[in-house]
Amino acid sequence: MGENEMSVFGVSEAEEEIYRHFLRNPGTSTDDIHLLLHTDPEVARRCVDRLQELGLLHPTGSDRRITPTDPELALARLVDLRLHALHQELQRVTRSRHVVDGLRAEQGAHTPPPQGIEQLEGLAQIRNRIDDLAFFARDEILSVEPYTKLSPENIARSRPLDLRCLRRGVRIRNVVAREALQDRATADYLRELVAHGASIRVAAHPTERLLVYDRRAALVPIDPQHTARGALLTHRSGLVSNLIALFEKIWDQAEDLAKVIARAEGAANAGLSDIEHRVLVSMCTVGKDEAGARELGVSVRTYRRHVADLVQTLGAASRAQAALLARERGWI
Repeated sequence: MGENEMSVFGVSEAEEEIYRHFLRNPGTSTDDIHLLLHTDPEVARRCVDRLQELGLLHPTGSDRRITPTDPELALARLVDLRLHALHQELQRVTRSRHVVDGLRAEQGAHTPPPQGIEQLEGLAQIRNRIDDLAFFARDEILSVEPYTKLSPENIARSRPLDLRCLRRGVRIRNVVAREALQDRATADYLRELVAHGASIRVAAHPTERLLVYDRRAALVPIDPQHTARGALLTHRSGLVSNLIALFEKIWDQAEDLAKVIARAEGAANAGLSDIEHRVLVSMCTVGKDEAGARELGVSVRTYRRHVADLVQTLGAASRAQAALLARERGWI
């Protein structure tokens, strides 16, 4: 008996041999099929019955004659059946949180699942808990992450988790800082997530940092400026609801990533440098030159020189008119 090539579709070696027999001898009966397998007639009959259930064989009359399904149609049906079975298996795996709860119960009543607020210490513990929460997420992950760039290591760590969630149909809504788009690798990664179904918006100066999983668990840093100091994980519905409300407020005030990138590309096509575009955005959102210069990390004198150049480039009589013209042209 040769290699069981159809085993990947759940077809046994004996069943495959019978199907191949009828491909070579269509219209023959099943009377002596057990002789082909060198096995009990009852075993052979069960194999034929299963092949009929799978749609690979069809009886053609009352004389026990069998016609095989065309291989292309047969394989297409087997692929559909196999994918359906794998999808159901994947759903069972991703909804297996009750297994963890059951195993934890074996530890005894002294270690119940966390129901209140849990303090996590150190980046390793925080990352492990994030991995766990993301693995068991079923519906939605909300996040506000005010990073200015992601390192290659961060991207390599986050990509498989994020893409796995998106493939499973988990909704991801993420708010990031506008400054993060200045880093090419970070911007490319965010675009990749959007291409796979994530919803990402951009805020000018987000200061909050939070993660919410399935509207049941929320993670926030103890010190937003120094995340390595630890984090708090809460399962309390009241606190989680308040954090969700905060997220929705930030989300509503943020802009869609695609629009922000399109404007930046429009400014680049207009011949503006990166620093000129950043100054243009700053002069439209920041009140004082000192604040704008500090935000961009340049001197006030350099900032004002860029502003004057932009006003001239736009052919405006004032900063206010320059901002209006820039918006009309899609530069900001």
